Formats: sequence, C-alpha cells, structure tokens
Amino acid sequence: MQIDEDGGVLKQPAEDAPLVVAGRCFDSRLMVGTGKYRDFEETARALEASGTQVVTFAVRRTNLGQAPGEPNLLDVVSPDRYTLLPNTAGCYNARDAVRTCKLARELLEGHNLVKLEVLGDAKTLYPDVVETIKAVEALVRDGFDVMAYTSDDPIVALELEKLGCCAVMPLGSLIGSGCGIQNPHNIRLIIEQAGVPVLVDAGIGAASEAAMAMELGCDAVLMNSAIAHSARPIQMARAMKLAVEAGRSAFLAGRMPRRGQAEPSSPALGRIGA
Repeated sequence: MQIDEDGGVLKQPAEDAPLVVAGRCFDSRLMVGTGKYRDFEETARALEASGTQVVTFAVRRTNLGQAPGEPNLLDVVSPDRYTLLPNTAGCYNARDAVRTCKLARELLEGHNLVKLEVLGDAKTLYPDVVETIKAVEALVRDGFDVMAYTSDDPIVALELEKLGCCAVMPLGSLIGSGCGIQNPHNIRLIIEQAGVPVLVDAGIGAASEAAMAMELGCDAVLMNSAIAHSARPIQMARAMKLAVEAGRSAFLAGRMPRRGQAEPSSPALGRIGA
C-alpha cells in the first residue's frame, strides 16, 4: 500500500474483498466485545444489530460453562453463528496471558484464534509491549493464531508481525476512554508497512471515529464500550455498523486531494452569458 504526502492512499483496490484473518474470511469489518451490557439479552441484541461476525470476550470474566448454574455466554453467542475471539483482558504478564489462552482453547475444544492483551498497569490499561512480545513468542510456538493489542508504535507493530501475529491491533486511545484516534499519523505508518490486517482496538467512542479508522485504511475496528456505554446500545450498534461500512467505502473510493486554495465546483469556461 502506498501513502501520499498528504496521508491519502494512492493505491487501493477498486472493489472490496472479504477480510481475512488467519485464513478465516469475514464480510463484516466490525468486531464487538461482550462486556458492560446490562445483561446477556442486551448483549445478543447489540451483536445482532452490529452485523458483526467476530465476538470477543474476556476469558477470565466470562462463564463458558466452567461455572454450572450461572448464565453462560454461549447460550446467546452461538459458535455456529459467530467466530469467538477469547481475549486475555486482565492479564499483566506473559505467563498469565499464555495460561489464559490455553484455558480458552480447552473450554472451546481446540479453538486457537485469540486476542492477546498484556496490560502495563490498572490505571491506564496501556499495553506492556515487552510482556506482549514474550507472550506472542510462546503462543505462536504453541499453535495459536494471535491478534495482538499493542501501542501505536510502528516498530513494535512490525515486530509483532515478524513474530507471527495474524493481526496487529494498535490502540486509538486508552481502553474505554472514548477519546478516539489520538495519533492517526502513527496508525497510517503501521498500515503502510503491515503485511497482516491492522485493526484499531480501544478508544473509539463515536461512529465518526470508527469511520475515520476505516478511512485511514484500517482493515477492521474492534470495540465494546462505545456501544455498551451509549444511552441506546442497540441503536449505537447499528450506527457503528454503518460507520464502518461507510468508512471502508470511502477508503476504497479514494478521497479528493487537499488543495491550498479554493476551486469552484462548476467550471468557469462555457458559462451561460460569459
């Protein structure tokens, strides 16, 4: 992919193709989390409205059947309908993250696609890239397909790809902050060099910010709080679906060049009465 001096993509496909992650094809480019909803019924309705095909959940906070008698996420999120993406939210070192992924694989009967989060501290939830790299090395060796949450550092993102991640997921801003994409320039740099899908993960708060991520050239967007914390989660889920689709379409169309002066929409030559 080539980027011009104004940040516009010079070469993009005229027509879209499905998103491919670790050999799995998806028509939807919106991935949605399951936390923070009022109940599983609202979760199910929001997922339906979003049109997502990939659903992520925190293994350490979600009952998948290991707690008999309690509500089970799989009762409303069927693996026959959605691709499940267990994540390691709440892990602060590589050892715990690897253990959590192995637990998910056991609970889901061999499922190996995971979202890796290794956090640096409980206040910012910023990724610990050193521990993330350690975890990636161990998980890839063990046969996992790893989608890695990371900082917006292009060097780190490239290293994660080299280590075998099937997708890199730089933050837009802090998890749950709703502050949008704080450093679009770095996101562009990551996209420009990437040979695997790039997803903005964390920080999206509004539909316009989801569209912006897609217009930058991201392959997909992952979100949870932006939908679950809205006043009307079902309506917001629909809005995010449309925003991702619009942003992707705009990226494929290619934005007009930026100019330093005005230019009329109608040509001056050939005017009636001129």
